[in-house]
Amino acid sequence: MDRSARMRAQNIGGLLWSFSLPAIIGMLVNSLYNVVDRIFVGRGVGSLGIAATTVSFPIMILLMGVSILIGVGATALISIRLGEQDNEGAEKVAGNAMTMLVLLPATLAVIVLFSIEPVLTAFGASSEVLPYARDYLQIIMLGAVFGSIGMGMNNFIRAESNPHMAMYTQILGAIVNIILNYFYIFVFKWGMKGAAFATITGQFVAAVWVLGYFFTGRSLVKLRLKNLKPSWPVLASIMAIGFAPFGMQIASSAQQLILNRTLTFYGGDMALSAVGIMMSLGTLFFMPILGLSQGAQPIVGFNYGARQYDRVKETWKKAVFAASCIALAGYLVIHIWPTQLVELFSDGDTELTAMTVDAMMTFFAMLPVIGFQIISSTYFQAVGKAAQSAVLSLSRQVLMFIPLLLILPRFWGIEGVWRTAPIADFLAVSLTAVFICIEMKHLGEQNANKKRSEGHA
Repeated sequence: MDRSARMRAQNIGGLLWSFSLPAIIGMLVNSLYNVVDRIFVGRGVGSLGIAATTVSFPIMILLMGVSILIGVGATALISIRLGEQDNEGAEKVAGNAMTMLVLLPATLAVIVLFSIEPVLTAFGASSEVLPYARDYLQIIMLGAVFGSIGMGMNNFIRAESNPHMAMYTQILGAIVNIILNYFYIFVFKWGMKGAAFATITGQFVAAVWVLGYFFTGRSLVKLRLKNLKPSWPVLASIMAIGFAPFGMQIASSAQQLILNRTLTFYGGDMALSAVGIMMSLGTLFFMPILGLSQGAQPIVGFNYGARQYDRVKETWKKAVFAASCIALAGYLVIHIWPTQLVELFSDGDTELTAMTVDAMMTFFAMLPVIGFQIISSTYFQAVGKAAQSAVLSLSRQVLMFIPLLLILPRFWGIEGVWRTAPIADFLAVSLTAVFICIEMKHLGEQNANKKRSEGHA
């Protein structure tokens, strides 16, 4: 059975499993190397090193956002074009997207490198943390284009129904990163610079792997020289769909900036280190859900383009169930082994361990319902409904989290910071439930109209 026939006819449960499992494994590996990064930094550099990665994180989020703006928007369009059997249109989208995956991160890197110290200070770096953060971020920005190509174009591989190849990209980059982290930090004693060099080397290897896939004839969607020239209508469509997750990244960067400054004011560098540890652990639970959403996206997009609305709805339901199971598992792990998890990073720092464990119990209180919110937001991306996706993607960080973060610490101090997350999660999930109920009703009406028109034909 060829790829298009699989998307149209294969059992949804099996199809979702075959698409999502490689993405979940790849995202788990990615999250694992982020965790290992901070473990190496925490044990090889210390708590100031973890704080340095935390204050650098808003810039890295922004860099990832550029990749997501192009990568996710193009992926949705490629899936829809393939569902419409428009291979030429899919290739034009891919070519335009590749051009922007080089130009945008390169521009951002130049801007950051010429203003790095003011940027890091604005993002919460104290005088003690600043040297560590500068050493780290300078090198990360030098590899910006590699990370963008590896992340953005890997989505194209998934869009053309080849999730295993996409998984291999993530695993390869992660393994290189983990191995080099050990040598650069503990053997060569390069400290923060070693952690950064390990990261960009892994990204370079992943980028070469992805480009090799497209330029050696193995891909369904071909990269052709004529399609690399920007076409503004194509770019506008890509960015319209990709804006929702991009906006989410921008909001996440703004959220992290405000969070860092609030943490520095109410809890100092130790609170920054605590959040760095929590963010690392959080990726272990959020990344598999994102992997599941990536696996569901081409299935939803293809079948929506093919007007097979029953399969679209079934894919969403099964993806939400699986995501909720993953989120619940993460919640249980955090509550059963909190101290053991934090001590992987803190290397005997009892004060840091105690603060982080206490914060985690509150910060991740609504984790079991996050899977529903992420899958539903991705659904709207997959069907090309950019406005709804933008509202849902931005709801937690912009509409809820940031206002709460500005208000609650005034009453509860550092505890108010920790309480911001579960309250924002609850409000965002409630809004998502309203949107998705309306959408499922509309999808049912579209399906009924389709069946009536087929009956008259």
